[in-house]
Amino acid sequence: MPVFPKVSLRPEVEDYLRESFVNAEIVTASSKQEAERKFETLLTHLSHPPSFTTVRVNTHLASVQHVKNLLLDELLKQFDGVRVPVLQHPDLQDVLLIPVIGPRKNIRMQRCEAIVGAQCGNAVLRGAHVYAPGIVSASKFMKAGDVVSVYSDIEGKCKKGAKEFDGIKIFLGNGISERSRSEIFGGLSELKGIGIRMTEPVYLSPSFDNVLPNYLFLQNLPSALVTHVLSPQPGEKILDMCAAPGGKTTHIAARMRDQGEVIALDKISHKVEKIKQNALLLGLKSIQAFCFDATKALAHGMVDTEGEPPFLPASFDRILLDAPCSGMGQRPNLACTWTLKEVTSYQPLQRKLLTVAAQLLKPGGVLVYSTCTVTLAENEEQVAWALATFPHLQLQPQEPRVGGEGMVGAGLSPEQLQQLQRFDPSAALLQNVDTGALRGAQEEDMIALANKDCIGFFIAKFVRCKST
Repeated sequence: MPVFPKVSLRPEVEDYLRESFVNAEIVTASSKQEAERKFETLLTHLSHPPSFTTVRVNTHLASVQHVKNLLLDELLKQFDGVRVPVLQHPDLQDVLLIPVIGPRKNIRMQRCEAIVGAQCGNAVLRGAHVYAPGIVSASKFMKAGDVVSVYSDIEGKCKKGAKEFDGIKIFLGNGISERSRSEIFGGLSELKGIGIRMTEPVYLSPSFDNVLPNYLFLQNLPSALVTHVLSPQPGEKILDMCAAPGGKTTHIAARMRDQGEVIALDKISHKVEKIKQNALLLGLKSIQAFCFDATKALAHGMVDTEGEPPFLPASFDRILLDAPCSGMGQRPNLACTWTLKEVTSYQPLQRKLLTVAAQLLKPGGVLVYSTCTVTLAENEEQVAWALATFPHLQLQPQEPRVGGEGMVGAGLSPEQLQQLQRFDPSAALLQNVDTGALRGAQEEDMIALANKDCIGFFIAKFVRCKST
């Protein structure tokens, strides 16, 4: 069975995270030793995939039960008749959960090898096949149709086109090569499409490549929760400030029954096109997507363009700020090469966005702030800053309640911490799941595990006082 080390971080980044986590944990834990143990557990869990694959049903086009039945049929095909349950989340009714089987034992490693980069490796651990551009190295004799063992180069030291690699590598499973080595590295043209089709992955997760694309959206559990916390209503005008690729945007429109206005912003044009494509694919017409920097979305003076950015103050009933962040809650994450300067660069940007959001929100309106990271600086510290900077914003309890409370260390009161939702990957035990264990598992136990063993995430909900 493969051994997954803790996520590989630059030493200064690991020290930065350790300091905030350990200092926070010492307040509540019995000792510094216990706090250190919990931090090491977090780093280890970040290198493993969550225990469940989460998909959101597009309820605008189909019922959850109908899509669940279609998905069960699809999984039987993908898993060669192995029956894997599909669970409907009791608190997030449009969310379906599929258990991830693994890590699987007794997969025989092959003589023919392919090396992929860390990001490609992360995707393979969550059910993806290996696309040709992700292959860094392959054995000199690899031909199309060969059974190939796939490894991830977590340190980024493998040279492109190498015929062998003796550096640190993590076994991801076996697959069938759809390209020869000469095709992949011949250099005549840039290859696209699948390079290796995974047949024996270490973690068995369904592939959603063109699977029920009108009905399903692959989305992490906390990401799907965000829209439920926002609670959009039909007829409202809602802003998604950093919207690409459109998962939460389309969820907002579906929850509104496609009645109202959903404005989606992103400053990268090809990402805006992706939002539009997803809206079209899911049959949602209430979404307008603009290529626009959300830090400049507040109009200063009169605006000439009706319905386009920038916007006048107090224009929106609800605002979602799923902020750009260090992404240090994403799983699996076998390697993070970011510098400390990069990791700490997000706090000022997030504050610029929060400043704009606080002014664009109508009195009585709701602002939800979220990130997919675990740092104190980008989460609880931002909440404390927003409350001190904008007296008209008040922290609100969240429904549904799925995650844990906030982390101490930012000066928030115990009551305020209870109003936040933080998803801590270290809170659950890593599971070795096989089909036998699934047959004997209780549904409520699996749901409880799914709520804990997911990506690192953070959600805060504010309301603007009506008197301002």
